[in-house]
Amino acid sequence: MGTVNPNKAGLALGAMLGGWHLLWALLVAAGWAQAIINFYFRIHFLTPAWTVEGFQAGLAATLVFVTAALGYVFGYVLGVLWNRLHR
Repeated sequence: MGTVNPNKAGLALGAMLGGWHLLWALLVAAGWAQAIINFYFRIHFLTPAWTVEGFQAGLAATLVFVTAALGYVFGYVLGVLWNRLHR
């Protein structure tokens, strides 16, 4: 197996996690998030336990930034570990 560029791995995971949470924030802003949560729980035979609050742009930006940053860090660390384990 080849080596992994830790920076690219971090960017890929950060973009994926940040993008996923950006999608969630857009669903909250559109007013569709509660219906999706309810559907998700019900198809797993669960009673929905959470209520989605109103959209707040600052919280949405924080959510996307934090998850993207954490995704970058985890991706970078995984890239470094991969390279060390596959020398």
